[in-house]
Amino acid sequence: MNSQKRKADVVVIGAGPGGISAAVGAAREGAKVILVERMGFLGGQLSSGLPFLAFMDMHKRRIVGGLAETMVNRLKEKEGTNGHTYCPFHLSVTNMNQFYTRIICFEMAQEYGIDLLLHCELSNVRVENGRLRSVTVSGKGTNIELEAKVFIDATGDGDLGYMAGAEYEKGQEGTGVLQPPTLMFNLSGVNFDEFTAYLKEHPEELPYELGLPHIRPGYDGEYFKNNPGHVFFGLNGLIARLRKEGKCPIDRDTVIYIRQPIPNTVAVNTIRVLDVDASDIDDLTRAEIEAHLQIIPLVNMLKEHVPGFQDSFISSVNPAIGVRESRRIMGIKKLTAKDAMEGHIPDDSVALFSYFIDIHHGKGEGTYTESIMEPYGIPYGCTVSKDIEGLMMAGRCISVDAVAFGSSRIMTVLMAVGEATGVGAALAVKQNISPKDVDTDQVREIIKGYGAILSVEDAKEPE
Repeated sequence: MNSQKRKADVVVIGAGPGGISAAVGAAREGAKVILVERMGFLGGQLSSGLPFLAFMDMHKRRIVGGLAETMVNRLKEKEGTNGHTYCPFHLSVTNMNQFYTRIICFEMAQEYGIDLLLHCELSNVRVENGRLRSVTVSGKGTNIELEAKVFIDATGDGDLGYMAGAEYEKGQEGTGVLQPPTLMFNLSGVNFDEFTAYLKEHPEELPYELGLPHIRPGYDGEYFKNNPGHVFFGLNGLIARLRKEGKCPIDRDTVIYIRQPIPNTVAVNTIRVLDVDASDIDDLTRAEIEAHLQIIPLVNMLKEHVPGFQDSFISSVNPAIGVRESRRIMGIKKLTAKDAMEGHIPDDSVALFSYFIDIHHGKGEGTYTESIMEPYGIPYGCTVSKDIEGLMMAGRCISVDAVAFGSSRIMTVLMAVGEATGVGAALAVKQNISPKDVDTDQVREIIKGYGAILSVEDAKEPE
């Protein structure tokens, strides 16, 4: 076994939406950054076919900027997005060419001099007197010990915080139930004219009958026809009928797809695997197997029963299942559902967001949703571990409660918060202080300089 040692100012574990943003945020401020990723590409779920949701709030104001907006602008240059489009259901949708996002992430890493370690898994940590001193990552028979002044857990599952002994929470309060993971795949050969005509003739296949509190008028066949970057959520009548006939192969009550900026292609976000704890390797293995085995029965169902899908075919399958929920590392502050639903914006907020509470049932087919009428703020303290010195968080494992997590898990805000985490880490290194003691006004000033939106007054009115 080969062993090595390397040093940096900031080490980021995980290169998903939060991790790549944290790495850029830190490197941009002059920190020497090592970014570790277990896959062979950067961006995580940015390359899944999922869109950015809710750049806009209920009032059609753009409330997210910064690095996330930079990503969108770079995609526009490559004709890899239809841009921000209003959605009566999801507030706004910004679709992304999932292959271009990988390339853009590599471009950013090179521009800012970020050192990359791909195909490496976190394997060990060294904590001394409550301070995280080093982590060891392993790949291809080599163990590399990484020493740094600040470490950022962007693993999604809170693996680094867990291994370091940080306090964490997991699942819904009282039950521990976790949202189910989904394996995304692309279908090409879809005839959107046929499908939208079908929806106009069958409005019962739209989700208004599900009693969702946040959906507004206009989510109909005409909307889908005129918006090439839409997210479709529906076919609830068809699913109910097929389930009654014993012909439904999925554990959910609707079909979801995202129309891609690729001709005649959708990314299907419909597969669910129930009773999964993605922080357990056996559960995660089972989820990968079950999810892959659901794909062909689901595709056959769509081809047989949904007009416009009869000639569709699988054009790609994501390299790993997408995990909605696992550990949340507790910070010096914690965002609560009350904070989010009442639109609290603390003075140390480093991002705004207003996507509705969206909790997929981990043991059944339903989804619990709750409206958020005004933007809320995510405090800097949600990114700083409360009990492990030198540990910060980016991505979905930041410090929030289980219900607020139903909103804060969305990629748009993960990029916004991750960028601020990286800036806070760089300032802690530069000033030789704890991340807990960083001046949040300074963090806010820096990210505002890069286009972050931190107050409703600064929100961009609809064009």
